[in-house]
Amino acid sequence: MKPNRQNDSYEHAAQASECSGEDSTYSLARRACMSRRNVLHGLGGALMAGALHELLGSSIAHAAPMRANPPGVSGFPEFPAKAKRVIYLFQAGGPSQIDLFDYKPLLKKWDGRDLPREVMGDARFTGMVNGQSRFPVVASRWKFQRHGECGAWVSELFPEFTQVVDDVCFIKSMTTTQVDHDAAITYLQTGHQIAGRPAMGAWVAYGLGSDCDDLPAFVALRTEKGGSFLIDRHWGSGFLPSRYQGIRVGGTGDEPVQYLSNPEGMTSGMRRRTIADINAFNRRHRQRVGDPEIATRIAQFEMAARMQMSVPELADISDEPQHILDLYGDDVQQPGSYAYNALMARRLAERGVRFVQLFQGGWDQHSNLPKQIEEYARYTDRANAALIQDLKQRGMLEDTLVIWGGEFGRTVFCQGKLTKTSFGREHHHLGFTMWMAGGGVKAGITHGATDEWSFRAIENPVPVHDLNATILHLLGINHKHLTYRYQGRDFRLTDLAGRVVKEILA
Repeated sequence: MKPNRQNDSYEHAAQASECSGEDSTYSLARRACMSRRNVLHGLGGALMAGALHELLGSSIAHAAPMRANPPGVSGFPEFPAKAKRVIYLFQAGGPSQIDLFDYKPLLKKWDGRDLPREVMGDARFTGMVNGQSRFPVVASRWKFQRHGECGAWVSELFPEFTQVVDDVCFIKSMTTTQVDHDAAITYLQTGHQIAGRPAMGAWVAYGLGSDCDDLPAFVALRTEKGGSFLIDRHWGSGFLPSRYQGIRVGGTGDEPVQYLSNPEGMTSGMRRRTIADINAFNRRHRQRVGDPEIATRIAQFEMAARMQMSVPELADISDEPQHILDLYGDDVQQPGSYAYNALMARRLAERGVRFVQLFQGGWDQHSNLPKQIEEYARYTDRANAALIQDLKQRGMLEDTLVIWGGEFGRTVFCQGKLTKTSFGREHHHLGFTMWMAGGGVKAGITHGATDEWSFRAIENPVPVHDLNATILHLLGINHKHLTYRYQGRDFRLTDLAGRVVKEILA
């Protein structure tokens, strides 16, 4: 498939003006010295524009609006998609696979003893453990049991989640190349550790478009608790037109979306007329200069107007049956909580939003891990299970792909001082756990494994690019074909790598 080159048009227009053959010094001097004729010409043009506006009146103000959500790239999906939409429950900070899902009985025998050097090998870590003379093994302090017909191992930290393990595909052999938070989050979200590329949701919105014209194709939900390391560019559009960026919805207070409400004194009618006029002039300006980003501005005005109608209804959960609210727990009544955002994710998905990403921080537990992991497990457990149950009972799980995981895991050894009641774990990138459910993945299976120390992925390793290639495949996209030309190069989410993990496909 040929890459889309629409973003080159403005560069070509700029180059044409620069290469007009005019002497640059003379051109600057001529532009600096306006003649009376130029002044009168400019005033006449302004008066004519004003008169034209009065004559056309409502025809300008009520011109047919352009589509707020653009269609996807022609030819996508390339084959029947198993998933129509994605809900990505991103756990920033690095949840400890050792204490949640990756049961390793050997660790009890080694608890408190130094991790053998041959196990650690030449693994990279952050500078936070440079001063440590010892690296004592820390076995999980929580009991593990098998659950469901699949017999999945789950820690007692996630009691509610045990009810849905037969709907889940565990990937226990995830790997990444990055050991620091920002680089690892950026790498997982965009396929590259350096900022500037589109997030996965932006790629999906660009490739597939939207099934909804009243809400963005890509929505970000960020909880108010544990928000470290999370910034707007983690759901940004990078070099794609900014109409594909994630729009943050939800939060505390009366405003589900910032700056969406009309300013004081402006009626809805005034706002509609203002938007219509602005967009009419933007269309003319785009015809003159060819800047594709102007189309984004037009679409954003249109989307904002539509969201003024759709978001209040979306955010009002009073129409939810009581048994659904009970399923998510008491926190669901608190805007900005994890439970509220999980319910919002379902409401967005059923309204046709293509990619919903819930961002939850707080998993960076370098010290006092026992207290902190219990706090965040309790905060998120019920909502994770409820979301899967809710989607399933509505018949949506089969074509909604749910993903859970962080940018990396945690080490088997203790960071800092190990006591009977407290310890910490360092970042770990060589083997950690994520899970997926619905949307065309096999249910009730475990794919891959780490060694007996939960240190290295030794069975069916899944690098980040393979995970992202698989997600796109489930959406009907060959990851090698979804490209965008920028600065003379064709970019893609999976960069120059990526293999679909066919073993987990239903």
